[in-house]
Amino acid sequence: MLRILLRRRKRSLSLEDVTVTDRPAVRRAISAAAMGNTMEWFDFGVYAYVATTLGKVFFPSSSPGAQVVSTFATFAAAFLVRPLGGLVFGPLGDRIGRQRVLAATMIMMAVSTFAVGFLPSYASIGFAAPILLLVCRLVQGFSTGGEYAGATTYIAEYAPDTRRGFLGSWLDFGTFIGYSLGSGLVTGLTAALGTDGMTHYGWRIPFFVAGPIGIIGLYLRLRLEETPAFQREAEQAHAEAEALRSQEDGTDPVEEARQSGRGRLKEIFTEHWQAVLICMGLVLLYNVTNYMVTSYLPTYMTSTLGQNDTTAQLLVLGTMVVVALTITTVGRSSDRWGRRPVFLFGSVAMIALAVPSFALIRLNGILYPAIGCLILGLLLVCFAGTSAATLPALFPTRIRYGALSISFNVSVSLFGGTTPLVASALVDATGDRMVPAYYLMGAGAVGLVSALLLRETAGKPLMGSGPMVESPEQARKLVARSRVAAGRRARDVWIRVRHPRTRDRSEH
Repeated sequence: MLRILLRRRKRSLSLEDVTVTDRPAVRRAISAAAMGNTMEWFDFGVYAYVATTLGKVFFPSSSPGAQVVSTFATFAAAFLVRPLGGLVFGPLGDRIGRQRVLAATMIMMAVSTFAVGFLPSYASIGFAAPILLLVCRLVQGFSTGGEYAGATTYIAEYAPDTRRGFLGSWLDFGTFIGYSLGSGLVTGLTAALGTDGMTHYGWRIPFFVAGPIGIIGLYLRLRLEETPAFQREAEQAHAEAEALRSQEDGTDPVEEARQSGRGRLKEIFTEHWQAVLICMGLVLLYNVTNYMVTSYLPTYMTSTLGQNDTTAQLLVLGTMVVVALTITTVGRSSDRWGRRPVFLFGSVAMIALAVPSFALIRLNGILYPAIGCLILGLLLVCFAGTSAATLPALFPTRIRYGALSISFNVSVSLFGGTTPLVASALVDATGDRMVPAYYLMGAGAVGLVSALLLRETAGKPLMGSGPMVESPEQARKLVARSRVAAGRRARDVWIRVRHPRTRDRSEH
């Protein structure tokens, strides 16, 4: 009995089980991953700020309200193909590696965004113009389907366990820097060229800038190596495959099916469906808030509330700067206090403050709308600074990229990317200008339930991976603590077997 219990006890760590991260490699991983997000969100920032102009260029026969809805419908269409991109790039990244897939998505994003600047207007070629815009958006959406999940997976698998929140927050720092660059460029061009100049040719300039950004991002990603977690998983899978091939009866069909793409998808939805739902709920909360603020709010303030274009753009741009400046602080706080408390706080605050925020935004002047935008930005940063460390930890290494890609993109497609379209359509249909606030409250409720079900992962190794530390000294201390803990567990087992009365008294 004693031997059985001792065999079942948790094995202590050895130095071979602990990965010591390489700081230069970690910095390169963060820079390359964040650059991809910067590229993606530069495009979103540009698109959100030139939505009214694009409506005039590609949908001139519609009314102003219909132009906005048509432009956001094209924006939302890109999100319909994101799950398809996730289904393709996610499992592929689990099979051939994260680095190769991230390089491919970088190329596709840059080319599709750059190409928008060359599109002829509706006045030049008629109905073919919005069709070409839609094609570019679909390619961009397909490539984005493998982008965020791959970037978060890459950073999470490179980061030390105790700093995953802080280092992961730099990914979304790239998000808001990209948005700020794109929206800031459009704001400057609008002020310099005026409405007529932007409609005539100025709207093309921001899309041309995407080309050089994409080249820089691709260069950074081609210099990356595979993550330590993926390398270990690949080595283990190779060893298992070699062992199966060495058997007399050949390969095991069950194991072969498990390693295939279809087998991985089956594992995601049968063994990890609860994690998929939690991931989708947290992604819904983050992205509904994100797209409401970044993509819809500028148009809401100008088209719905009738505020000055430059004022509205500067208010949202200032909000994004605040988010970028505070996001790493939130990430570091999640390392200390945990991911779950941050999500819980943000969800409750969203439910309580969404209506007051939009009530302030609707007031005249600059001060009160600025306070309303600031509140929404601080709510957004609660989720933006925590998601990159939280979501990858929901799944084991062998299916992490695929499971996260599918969960993330389905949720974003259904709820996040459609937020500007749904919000603008509901406001137009009901005449109630507080609809966006109610929409955010619903997202907060979904996020609250998901956060309550979330298992805390701060400071712990990723599922299916060993501990990650920053130095050999930390590795030795971790192994020493593990051996002490294993010795205590062995002593407890000995006492329970040799002195059952002690066990009975402890249970009572």
